[in-house]
Amino acid sequence: MRTIASLEELKSLAGQEVACSEWITITQEQVDRFADATGDHQWIHVDAQRAARELPYGGTVAHGFLTLALLPRMLSESISLGPDVRMLLNYGLNRVRFPAPLPVGRRVRGVIRLESTEDIPGGVQLAWLITVECEGSDKPVCVAEFLVRRY
Repeated sequence: MRTIASLEELKSLAGQEVACSEWITITQEQVDRFADATGDHQWIHVDAQRAARELPYGGTVAHGFLTLALLPRMLSESISLGPDVRMLLNYGLNRVRFPAPLPVGRRVRGVIRLESTEDIPGGVQLAWLITVECEGSDKPVCVAEFLVRRY
C-alpha cells in the first residue's frame, strides 16, 4: 500500500504511475454471482462445458463489467490518500475499453497512473488511468479512466 501524506504530494504525482495492486484471482463463483446480480447469464460467462467446447480460452470468461467493478478495490487496496480525507466518491468514467478477454481462473492486477488533478469546491477531482493486466497475457483486459472526487 502506498501512502500519500498530503494533497500537495498527491498533486505532484500527476502524470506518473503511482501504484500497482495485488493480484486478484477471478473465480467462476464470482462470475456466477455477478451474472445473478446483473441478469447477464450469457453462456460465455456461465456455461463452463459449452465455453470449453466453443471458446478458444478453454473455458468461461468474466464479464467486462465485472472487471470494471474491481477498479475501486484495486485503487483502495493500493493507495491511501492521507489522513485528512473526509470522503471519496466515484464520479464516473471518461473512457473504458476491454482489449482482451479475461478467462475465469486467471489473476488480474491494476497498474494505476494518476493522469490529472482538478480542484473542485471542497476538494479535488482525480483522473486515474487504470490498466488491468491479466497474468500470462500480453494485452490488458481493461483500460479505464476512472474519476474519483476526494474531499
